[in-house]
Order: sequence, then structure tokens, then C-alpha cells
Amino acid sequence: MIKRFNVMQEERHQLLLLVQDIRQDHPTMGVRDIYYKLNPAHIGRDAFERLCRNWDLMIKKERNYSRTTDSSGVVRFDNLIENLTLTHIDQVWQSDITYYLLHGKFYYLTFILDAFSRRILGYRASKRLYTEDTTLPALQQAIAARKNTILKGLIFHSDGGGQYYDDKFLQLTKKYAMKNSMCEYAWENGKAERINGVIKNNYLKYRKINSYADLIKELDRSVQLYNKEKPHIALQRKSPVTFENEILHLHQQTKLKMTKSLNANNQILGASSPKKSEQTQLQNQNV
Repeated sequence: MIKRFNVMQEERHQLLLLVQDIRQDHPTMGVRDIYYKLNPAHIGRDAFERLCRNWDLMIKKERNYSRTTDSSGVVRFDNLIENLTLTHIDQVWQSDITYYLLHGKFYYLTFILDAFSRRILGYRASKRLYTEDTTLPALQQAIAARKNTILKGLIFHSDGGGQYYDDKFLQLTKKYAMKNSMCEYAWENGKAERINGVIKNNYLKYRKINSYADLIKELDRSVQLYNKEKPHIALQRKSPVTFENEILHLHQQTKLKMTKSLNANNQILGASSPKKSEQTQLQNQNV
């Protein structure tokens, strides 16, 4: 019973975030239309409308909606990236869930990107908002993308959506010793918010997508193009993958130079020190 209640709370909280998202693109769409397009699993139409009414989402809002509920079952993590200076990859990952409208029906897109390199590490298109369809597979993909990289201490930052504090999701972040972080306002997760618009408006918008299968195919294509070919001003006009590869190459070169220098010093020290047999001969001569 408690588990079912928590699942309902998680979905309702994410629905609030998605309604705000939809409102920005469709400011005059009624909440009843939004309900039938989202087709949520654990809330009826009337309850959905009451939820939107309670959160003042019946009309277009002048400010971005970003409050998170304080209801029972909702988990809140501290914002660990506020005033944090980014210095390397795998320091902070940021994530967000958005919607994609296709033939009058909503699907969901989940992204995880490295905040330093802007590379999308994990992503997922889904028909449902469940954790196992959104954040969990996206995180599994992101971890796989880093292969054997040690992720201990990495900050995983997101909004307050229920999929980010679901038990299965938290078990995975705990397994890799990640630190969970959440924002209170949308702009505190800006990079993840922006990637939603970039993929939807700069890539998917110009593709021929007529089915869910098309969406999956074109999402994969768009992410690959973004990661490997899109230049960023903040990355010295390099793509995220190129930027990361140069960082890795520089790190390897620095490590190689340090190793060579250390070996050279050891050889010099060895050459200047007389061998044990020579020391013994000198001592015998002195006697």
C-alpha cells in the first residue's frame, strides 16, 4: 500500500513538471486535453484537473513553474552544484525529462549529460513515465558509456521529479557512490533544460517521424550528431566528443611525461651511487 502511494506521488510530481513544459509550448491547451494526451496511469481526469488547479496551472503562468511538493513520500536532495566550479568531466552529470508530441500523443525523452563537456551520455525515448522506462535505462546507458571509469563522488543533478528518487534509481547511484543533487528552480538545472530544446527544436523537428519506432531511430541519430559534430562556443568550437578526446589525450601525454621524468631521475640517481661491490672494494683499500 505504501509502495503504491509512493509511486502515485512520484508520477504526480513529474506530471506537474511536464504540464509546465507543455504550457510553455501550448499556452492555451486545456488541462483536460493535456490529461488525455499524457494519459497518466495512477490519476483520474478529475483528480488531475484538481492537481493542476491547486498548482495554478489552469491558465498560462507568467513565471516558470518550478516548485516541488512537500507531500509525504517526496524526497528532496540538497543542491550540490550551486556555486560549484566545473573543472573536469564526470564531475557533474545533469538530467531532465521532457515530452515529445507526435500525432496528438505525448511521448517522453530523458537525457543525461556531462555538465563539463556537454556530451549526452544517456538518453531514452519512452511511452510511459515510469522510472524503468525513463531515468533508470538512461543512467545505465550513461554508466556504460564511461565503461570502467570510477564514478565515486560524481554529482548527479536533476529536478525534483519522482523518477530521480525512485528506489531502483537510488540503488544504482548508490552502487556507484554518486552524490544525488536536486534543484529548486528550473534555471538551476539549465544545461539539462537546454539540451531538451536543442534536440527537439534543432534536430527532431526537421526529421520525418511518423511512429514511436521513428522517434527512437531519429533520437539516436540526433544525439550522435550532437555529440560528434555540433560545435560549442564554450568548448572552443569543438564538439563534445572531440573536446573529451583532447582532454583524454592531454591527460595521457602529461602522465607519460611525468613517468619518463621519474624514470630519468631514477636512472641518474642510480648512476651517481656506487654499487655495493665497489663500495666494499674502496673500504678494503682504505683499510
